[in-house]
Amino acid sequence: MTEKEYLYLLLHAAGTGAVTAQRLYEHFGSYEHIWKAEKRELERSGLLSHGRLSGLLEARRREEELREDFAALEKRGLRFIAWWEEGYPGRLLPFRDRPAGLFVRGTLPAKDRFTAAIVGARSCTELGRQTAERLAFRLAEAGVQVISGLALGIDGAAHKGALEAGGKTFAVLGCGADRCYPRENYGLFKKMELQGGVLSEFVPGTSPLPMNFPMRNRIISGLSDAVILVEAREKSGSLITADLALEQGKEVFAVPGRITDPLSRGCNRLIQNGAAVCLGPEDVLEAFGIKFEKKTRADKKTEKRLAKNENMVYSFLDSRSGTLEEIMDACGLSVTETMECLLKLELMGMVQGNGDQYYCRKL
Repeated sequence: MTEKEYLYLLLHAAGTGAVTAQRLYEHFGSYEHIWKAEKRELERSGLLSHGRLSGLLEARRREEELREDFAALEKRGLRFIAWWEEGYPGRLLPFRDRPAGLFVRGTLPAKDRFTAAIVGARSCTELGRQTAERLAFRLAEAGVQVISGLALGIDGAAHKGALEAGGKTFAVLGCGADRCYPRENYGLFKKMELQGGVLSEFVPGTSPLPMNFPMRNRIISGLSDAVILVEAREKSGSLITADLALEQGKEVFAVPGRITDPLSRGCNRLIQNGAAVCLGPEDVLEAFGIKFEKKTRADKKTEKRLAKNENMVYSFLDSRSGTLEEIMDACGLSVTETMECLLKLELMGMVQGNGDQYYCRKL
């Protein structure tokens, strides 16, 4: 058996995460020694709690089964890459809490290309979803790799935008790389196998437990040159990713929002604490030293031809989304007048509704 196989076995020991695995390796000198060490020797090391020791001993009883699983990884479309191998992401190597190994479907981010993470709220607004999708599209179009966590909302929108631009996008999962979570993003999951990759530090079959997601966030930030936050509450997992990125010395951007919007408070607070403001893809590309060719908005000429009422409605939706009632109140229009304006704007491709009388400007 190789060191890589012994590492694979060790990662199946319950409670043995990246830091514990690294400490054990430094103490025993090899993963083979860790796996074969006597119980008393493991206890004397002082590195394993009672629960972790029990987890390791239990994993040993499954050795034959786990070795068979290791041999079958390729048939399941998975690769296992250990931290000392050439294919392991160099961006993660400087960190002590780096994953000891990664399970990968597809490919890993190229080391010689800029990479940006786009993260944010699961329960995002339509405007936030469009913003994430547009940012990812423009960045991918400029050759930037896009990373996120495949979650509903902002994450999924970022992956979608990058894929539509024909770029590379990568998802870091809080479960095994053989599972798609959430199932609603299965289409993205399959496309990324061909146009990027899906990766996880968790062994195949691992369920998407809540405690796994904060752990995966350090990989998202670690693999990125910059992290962009699009919509986040003051206490959210996305802010954990941003904080980790700051600790890792990465560039952090936040898309600002209204001070009265709970989903903008996390971003606004991050900006207040020193994060860079992201008003568009050009801000991120400039930080990477990439020239940005600004696309001319197709609706600029059309905007000039709008009737007075339509222009009022379109202007209201410039930096926010709103319900039919909110638009009526702000513009002083009747229900009929407002509906007529929104219908015309939708037909012109300038405004988008979500089917529940909630509208936003189409980016």
